[in-house]
Amino acid sequence: MKALLFAAGLGTRLKEHTISRPKALVSLAGKPLLQHAIEHLKHFGISDITINVFHFAEQVISFLEENNFFGINIHVSDEHDQLLDTGGGLKKAGIFLKGNEPILIYNVDVISNLNLNMLLKYHQEQKALATLVVRSRETSRYLMFDQNLLLSGWKNFSNGETRISRMESSAAAKPLAFSGIHIIQPELLELISEEGKFPIMDLYLRLAKDHAIKAFVDQSDLWMDLGKPEQLEIAEKLFLNNQK
Repeated sequence: MKALLFAAGLGTRLKEHTISRPKALVSLAGKPLLQHAIEHLKHFGISDITINVFHFAEQVISFLEENNFFGINIHVSDEHDQLLDTGGGLKKAGIFLKGNEPILIYNVDVISNLNLNMLLKYHQEQKALATLVVRSRETSRYLMFDQNLLLSGWKNFSNGETRISRMESSAAAKPLAFSGIHIIQPELLELISEEGKFPIMDLYLRLAKDHAIKAFVDQSDLWMDLGKPEQLEIAEKLFLNNQK
């Protein structure tokens, strides 16, 4: 399995932490978020990782060089000309992701102890084009899945905005929150017709009309999105307590 780490975001919610550094190099328990992510993927045997960069891209590249690319095959997908969002970022990185292996996509600001081999096994058993890791948690925006855990739409419960992919299953659809972890088949890359900057969820919602975009309901005991300072502080305390 190959992997794509989304690390190009501006990190605007982290405020003072990203004034002079990219979000990927914000420290958690003495290590940059990027290092935590790379080591987590390596733990599950992933040795071919593509990292997209934009904000302070040269710092990320220097960090990788200083650490000898962590002894694995790491590619850099440089978006310095234009920040492409997640969908456009995937399309640009596609040159490094082609082949026969499934592709794990992982947000650099996500901390999780999900067993990625178990996720891969599920993805392959379901014969899905894409498998999206979701959780039952409170948020304002949800992905909607039918009784077979097929993606049927998206809904923002704060303002009522809704997008339907599969009308026949939307009435009884269950809302689940996306976790920033997903696996796609390499053939999905050939189905991207969108151009420029676009979110990957737009792509999934379009493809869900004709392809199996499935949910994997994650019930592991650790998952955190570290996009805000207060979330970073909670994670820091958690990591320090576990080291005692």
